[in-house]
Amino acid sequence: MDKIEEQPFDRRVVVIGGGLFAVLMAVSARYGFQRDELYFLDCARHLQLSYVDQSALAPLLTWVALKLFGVSVVGVRLFSALAAWGVVVFGGLTAREFGGGRRAQVLAATATALMPVLAAAAHVANTTAYVFLAWSALGWVVARIGRTDDQRWWLAGGLATGVGVADSHLVAFFAIAVTVGALLSRSRRAVLNRWFAGGVLIAVAFEVPDLWWQATHGWATIEMTHQLNHENGGLIGIPIFLVAQLIMVLPPLIGVWLTGLRFLWRSRRPLWRALVWAWALLLVLFAVTTGQQVYYLAGSYVYLLAAGAVALDGRLAVRRGRRIALTVVTVVVALGVAVSLLPILPMNKASGSTLAETIGWPSLVSQVRTVWNTVPPADQPHTVIFTDDYSEAGAINELGRGTGLPTAVSSQNNEWWWGPGNPDATTVLAVAPGGDDLAADLSKYFTSVRVVETITNPVGIHNIEWGGHIYLCTGLHEPWGQLWPQLRHYD
Repeated sequence: MDKIEEQPFDRRVVVIGGGLFAVLMAVSARYGFQRDELYFLDCARHLQLSYVDQSALAPLLTWVALKLFGVSVVGVRLFSALAAWGVVVFGGLTAREFGGGRRAQVLAATATALMPVLAAAAHVANTTAYVFLAWSALGWVVARIGRTDDQRWWLAGGLATGVGVADSHLVAFFAIAVTVGALLSRSRRAVLNRWFAGGVLIAVAFEVPDLWWQATHGWATIEMTHQLNHENGGLIGIPIFLVAQLIMVLPPLIGVWLTGLRFLWRSRRPLWRALVWAWALLLVLFAVTTGQQVYYLAGSYVYLLAAGAVALDGRLAVRRGRRIALTVVTVVVALGVAVSLLPILPMNKASGSTLAETIGWPSLVSQVRTVWNTVPPADQPHTVIFTDDYSEAGAINELGRGTGLPTAVSSQNNEWWWGPGNPDATTVLAVAPGGDDLAADLSKYFTSVRVVETITNPVGIHNIEWGGHIYLCTGLHEPWGQLWPQLRHYD
């Protein structure tokens, strides 16, 4: 193989990442908490080694934000915005490993910063931004080993994988796919050595706490994964997943990552080809099993964009007109996408489910408090606020803290493990999102289930909560504490 000299690093890559960070922070407080963030705030107050629906990292960072900033939407989103900054830097660094000079590094960083899926993920503080960071870091390590043949870098790869699996198991799938890709690319020597084994041990060490928690909690994540695959997989999910891969990056830049795919496949470096195998293997796996979770493969486009930037660098350099046209079209499309993905427009003009899910939580808490205040004071110690959705419990517990509301309980995911509240409760105020007819289910357990409030929000956004109900439930058929195991649901 021809030796590729290490190119100087262009510091503008850091500036580009900082620009994305600045944009994310500037708009972070425009609307409100997103539903998963409210759940993570609850998780942060119940720190564990793992959880039903994610590993420990995101709740731990949320806990740090709580200690530093209190219940602050800006504070909670700081770490995900920093993660996005890191992803952009890794995009530029990966282009450098593929042999890209300053111009290619800047192109790769810019293309990464403009990925719609990255901005959408990093705008809210859930697991996805950290998956992006770990995935792109591991992609950079693989690219570097492929260029230098320095196997010692597998230790850094193990660290990136370990931090990633401390956030989400998706990163483990990428690491396994790269390993399989290396074997398929006839690069056994690259993954059958002591340095690779050391990296595996580092990654496994990060996973041990999660495995212990899962083993002591009935392997809850596996059960939840089966449920998610049932809901999102199947034949209908396959075309949705495949078509969605075309919108992971801006439409004008689709040709860049496709060129990168070709560049890596045609390279003589087996580990670079392994990155193509990893993308292809996971494309098939995720399409079949989790089709409607279209962002699962998004981290791969960081290294594909980097490879495409290197491959196209020479052509764009000599074709000034094409370069200018691509820049203008990309900027125009990026502005349009930003308006739809970030909270830039007035709240009543919000589009997309993620943005809609950041609206109306204070109003929901106010409605719950109004209903709670109608419960006679003598009955309140025997009354539990129960929510069908973890985000409703998070909203009541975080935004309603100090307002006289008791701690809400929920039967969804990890909230169920924290128990039913007062096991001797005789009355339940049940909260359910729009589209859920909870009355039929509640009637199995109570002699009286009555709708006392319909959930709305001041700006009229028809989000997940709009049209839901608050129920007053009395006449339990069996004690609330004994009923609790029957209510659990993972999704």
